[in-house]
Amino acid sequence: MGGSSPCASCKLLRRRCAKDCVFAPYFPPDDPHKFAIVHKVFGASNVSKMLQELPLHQRSDAVSSLVFEANARMRDPVYGCVGAISFLQNQVSQLQMQLAVAQAEILCIQMQQINEPGLMPTTQITMDDSDERSVLLSSNSTSTGNLMMGNQQFPQYLGFANSSSASSVIVQDPRKRESLWT
Repeated sequence: MGGSSPCASCKLLRRRCAKDCVFAPYFPPDDPHKFAIVHKVFGASNVSKMLQELPLHQRSDAVSSLVFEANARMRDPVYGCVGAISFLQNQVSQLQMQLAVAQAEILCIQMQQINEPGLMPTTQITMDDSDERSVLLSSNSTSTGNLMMGNQQFPQYLGFANSSSASSVIVQDPRKRESLWT
């Protein structure tokens, strides 16, 4: 910055802020915590090298990314951003599953309104209380079942094969894995 007040990085590193300080535009003196976290995770020398290698128009985005990653590393030292991304991807998958169940329920209600119940073969689908992602498909001995959504029963219109020889089929979420230590 060179003028009145040194930037946050020069203030933290206790050095004179030069006019061509690479940190000055991105770490203002009124936000010293921002540079302190980045410095603690990446080191001032590494950040300086990264910024100098980038064109000027990309440096602001790079600093934002470094600050975000440093904050994530402070919260989760092992996984950092990857942990946050993994958590959000898992949440998206769960919401997609809930959306698919809701869409299936809507489809069943629409089909029930169009057709008379009991004309088509049906299969029972219930949600396991211990794991919402597991779906249990089972047939009873008479090859007629109902789609269970909550406490309501709906005829099956989803095209599942239904025979009296197949007593049950379990479809589980591929993300669910058993641990070796439990």
